[in-house]
Amino acid sequence: MSSPYYELAAAVTQVVREVAAQVVMPRYLQVVREHKADGSIFTDVDIAAQHALAERLQKLRPRPLLGEEEMGEAEQRRLWSEGTEGLWVVDPIDGTTNFVAGLPFFAISVAYFIEGRAVVGVVYDPATREMFAASRGGGVTMNGLKLPLRPPAANLAECVAGVDFKRIPKKLGDDLATRPPYYSQRNFGCSTLEWAYVAAGRLDLLLHGGQKLWDYAAGRLILEEAGGRMCTLKHDDFDADDLWKRSVIAAVDPQLFAAWRDWIRSRR
Repeated sequence: MSSPYYELAAAVTQVVREVAAQVVMPRYLQVVREHKADGSIFTDVDIAAQHALAERLQKLRPRPLLGEEEMGEAEQRRLWSEGTEGLWVVDPIDGTTNFVAGLPFFAISVAYFIEGRAVVGVVYDPATREMFAASRGGGVTMNGLKLPLRPPAANLAECVAGVDFKRIPKKLGDDLATRPPYYSQRNFGCSTLEWAYVAAGRLDLLLHGGQKLWDYAAGRLILEEAGGRMCTLKHDDFDADDLWKRSVIAAVDPQLFAAWRDWIRSRR
């Protein structure tokens, strides 16, 4: 498939690989965590990686960059409202807790938005060197392989689900823990990679109670270009929910998505 953003996506993957190799991985297993005002953790590597991404990405397209680090909510909201002609949205290290603990499951995520829609989405796993890259209308690949990589499960009972239990309603969590509709459940602590894993067919289902913009900015496009479906706990239209804290129900197979959505909403 062709896309006017294919070349930009390819250039972004090169930038991300460079930042991973030069900034992130040399400090893996050597960092000390700090805490933000909201209790979440960060490291000096998160900040260094965001600075490096900003410098390189803005050479590709000189547009504002909205990042997770070193920006207050007011500034992030301003950048979003003013960035209709082009806006970079980055998560320099998603899965910082894993990164600090030495668990090899973290990612760099970059999306480029025009008029509120992601037209490029890249998620890179530096530990495995797997690069998930999508351009709107141009499809999605992982290291050159078209996604999804495997066929979906035959039915809900055979599915592997990615579920974050911390942020979903208690009754829903209790039902999932005691009477799950799926075969098995995983939670890796890295939202951007979990989106990519759904697109790849490694996870059949996804459920999260509330993600920030940078958690889903690239992954949402990656899953869309793989043919996937998504909604929120409250809305069939994924974009109808809060931009800054958005729940996710998703699957790459449309029939599994419908069954998963209906099962979840029947538990409200």
